[in-house]
Amino acid sequence: VDLKKRTVTLLNTKNGEKRIVPLPIEAVRILSGLPRRIDGNVWGITSHAVAVAWRRAVSRARAVYEKECEEKGEKPDPAFLTDLTFHDLRHEATSRFFELGLRAEKVKEITGHKTYSMLARYTHLKAEDIAMEIDSLEKERDRKAVENQVKKLK
Repeated sequence: VDLKKRTVTLLNTKNGEKRIVPLPIEAVRILSGLPRRIDGNVWGITSHAVAVAWRRAVSRARAVYEKECEEKGEKPDPAFLTDLTFHDLRHEATSRFFELGLRAEKVKEITGHKTYSMLARYTHLKAEDIAMEIDSLEKERDRKAVENQVKKLK
């Protein structure tokens, strides 16, 4: 982790190639607050411990969901949160990068996908967000058209 450059170097990646990933300011803030470790690692936990913690968190979230459904008198969706994996976070992050407006080549660089077709498999955009973006782009186009008409009249 290089807090000054706001990057993290990933040595052990899914595609087998080292890559340098940018860190958002919030990640830098969080990492800056962690105590420095003598061994140079950021965390002192194993991947197995992360997997166990993930399963517990998903189980707790499912229990909260079921309780909320019970309080509302609704039947819980039997599939909700039952097959959520840690790897699903990679799909989620990929989609959110696009929603932030990052271009495909930048998202591909961050995620480490070797091809655009594989990147597309990880991208799950929400139709309602796309509709709102279309509306925003149309408003901007119309605003520029009005500005151009006003300039012609001057």
